[in-house]
Amino acid sequence: MGILRAIAGFLTGRRSKWAVVLIGLVVAGVFGPLGGKQDITTDPTAFLPSSAQSTQVVHLQGRFESGQSNPAIAVYASSSPLTDQAKSKIEADRAEFAKVAAHGVVPPVEYSADDKAAIVVVPLRAGLPEATFKSEVAHLRTVAQSGLPPGVRAEVGGPAGFVVDLSNAFSGINSKLLFATILVVALVLIITYRSPWLWLVPLLVIGIADQAASAIVYLLASHAGLVVNGESAGILRVLVFGAGTDYALLLIARYREELRENEDRHDAMRKALLGALPAILASAATVTVSLLVLGLVSTLNNNRSLGFVGAIGILVALLFTVFLLPSVLLLFGRRLFWPFVPKVGEADPTRTGFWSRTGERVARAPRLIAIGCVVFLAILASGMFSLHTGLSQNQQFRTQVPSAKAQTLIAEHFPAGSSAPVYVVANADKSPEVLDAVRAEPGVASVTETGRSGGLVQFTATLKAAPDSGASYATITALRERVAALPGSGALVGGSVATDLDTNNAARHDTKVVIPSVLAVVLVVLILLLRALLGPVILILTVLASYFASLGATSFAFFHLFNFAGVDATLPLLGFLFLVAFGVDYNIFLISRARQEATVEGTRPGILTAIAVTGGVITSAGIVLAATFLVLGVLPILLLTELGILVAFGILLDTLLVRSILVPALVYDVDHWFWWPGKLFREPVRPDAAASEAVAVSAGD
Repeated sequence: MGILRAIAGFLTGRRSKWAVVLIGLVVAGVFGPLGGKQDITTDPTAFLPSSAQSTQVVHLQGRFESGQSNPAIAVYASSSPLTDQAKSKIEADRAEFAKVAAHGVVPPVEYSADDKAAIVVVPLRAGLPEATFKSEVAHLRTVAQSGLPPGVRAEVGGPAGFVVDLSNAFSGINSKLLFATILVVALVLIITYRSPWLWLVPLLVIGIADQAASAIVYLLASHAGLVVNGESAGILRVLVFGAGTDYALLLIARYREELRENEDRHDAMRKALLGALPAILASAATVTVSLLVLGLVSTLNNNRSLGFVGAIGILVALLFTVFLLPSVLLLFGRRLFWPFVPKVGEADPTRTGFWSRTGERVARAPRLIAIGCVVFLAILASGMFSLHTGLSQNQQFRTQVPSAKAQTLIAEHFPAGSSAPVYVVANADKSPEVLDAVRAEPGVASVTETGRSGGLVQFTATLKAAPDSGASYATITALRERVAALPGSGALVGGSVATDLDTNNAARHDTKVVIPSVLAVVLVVLILLLRALLGPVILILTVLASYFASLGATSFAFFHLFNFAGVDATLPLLGFLFLVAFGVDYNIFLISRARQEATVEGTRPGILTAIAVTGGVITSAGIVLAATFLVLGVLPILLLTELGILVAFGILLDTLLVRSILVPALVYDVDHWFWWPGKLFREPVRPDAAASEAVAVSAGD
């Protein structure tokens, strides 16, 4: 505690605050130029563990003369048989495509059985810089769609087209998300503080934190091998602004309280910082450790990426809110709160406001209210029966992208799997047996040998089913079982469909491992904070109830209101992570204050006081965080849209119902047993002893 007092004294000192602000400006100057940079990968295999078959196939392909390639597929289609003019155009395009193809070789044009369509597979070089790769695909699309005969359509898709469309979906992520997030946070802060300029201070500090976090992630991605994709980069910004604003709201609310009791603003800020710091630190520790568990335990590298990137964001938001914000606030004095300037001796409006009356209502029938809340949450959770996970590549976008259009045309005239070749790599001396096994698989439309090198042989197969469908995944699984049964073949099955299957399998594994790990970690944090066992278990159960209710309600909405095709396999895990972490976050804000009050007033009066003084600020914090997650919807990626809706709904449900009604009702009902077996359980403070206890606490300070 002595260290915290020393730090608080330095941050709130009359002279030292200027040094803190100067350090903040220096940090902003150093990290500012790097904050807008991104080092994002869109390679799907980059997020799989090295043990995945699809990853191994990619590495083995480097031994072949053709090397690793990422095929783009140009498809031409007409409502009637292709004319000689159309076929001449296609052959001319094929010659032009060879200029950017790997080794300058493009396989012959393949025409459909009805002669109404043709596809040209263009093997592009893998491992190119993102800008070069996007330029090559853009060139293919320009060539294919230029000078088309009347009635002929052309699209370029395939794995390369999908990767470029995904990259384009994240283009402008910095400007789009930054503008939308700042707008949302500013609006909520203006409404919360009802001041023309107070909102600018926390927004400025959090903006610097955002740039610093982005710069750190960029440096780690560039020099330490941290894998970052568009999803983790987008969520980083949401976490920094959301969590940073939460911590700022809690600190400023406590500062406003202290200004009503202390004439000197420096003393008020020092006491506010010491009072709010335990809850802020516990809250940040809960979210950070949960994210680190995701990063350390997950097998899926994009989950690992999100875990480490998110933890960096939370820690940076914490550091800037705790170390820089108090000093900056002190520069402006009480007038910063104009026109509602807090004055010494005036009554605290939160003690008799809306949330105080809410607590009084809860106290009249706590058990009945708790039962009603649980029944309501159970009804919402029943919507989980609508949940089914799994999205094809085309379904991952909310808009119709060129690769999806190409897939539609291919499926109309060719085996649906033509847009996503499957690669089988095996020992060359077993090639006849492997070839026969692949041909014998009912889901395979065709297979050809496409290369030999270093004792290995590669076969390229076309599936009958559409990519990323249940049928295509079943075929990949069956194919792997067939070739694995051949002694000495060493056969592995890869390609984009296999990559997505491996990704889904890894996501399911991570869900089973990460969820209990996060619950265990969060429970330990709560036990250490509250110095009790029963209370933390109750809080964990309420957060779980909130998560299942949120997942059920939004699942029903996704399929019956928004008509989404499905949900990404990683959504339940990511939703769990953020809803549990931030749900516990807000309960920490409430219960840590309740514990402080319980040492003076007793448990039941303490929880009522806590809900009265924290209700407004926690609700504002929840609204800010929910709104920032909804900002993810500005990007046309279905996973981010669904994640934003799920987390936003869950946070609002947790903030407005679980934390404000259910938790107070449960605490009020169990009374001092909530702190079992801690000191507050063994030596509960009774309301009639409140006055003497308050004197003792004051003397201790």
